[in-house]
Amino acid sequence: MPINKDEMMKHLDHVTYPASKEDFMAACNRMEHVTEGEKKWMMDNLPDKTYNSADEVKQALGV
Repeated sequence: MPINKDEMMKHLDHVTYPASKEDFMAACNRMEHVTEGEKKWMMDNLPDKTYNSADEVKQALGV
């Protein structure tokens, strides 16, 4: 099953900022509809830092 990056990016607006990579992964783990493949993609592609907005996350992921 391919990763739906656009669908994943919609969830970034529901995260409280500032947020670290660990915060994002914890949020992903709480979302039932996020697949294991999507979680792995986020873990592998999101640089380990603190983000101040969803736009910063999108830019870091190249989306």
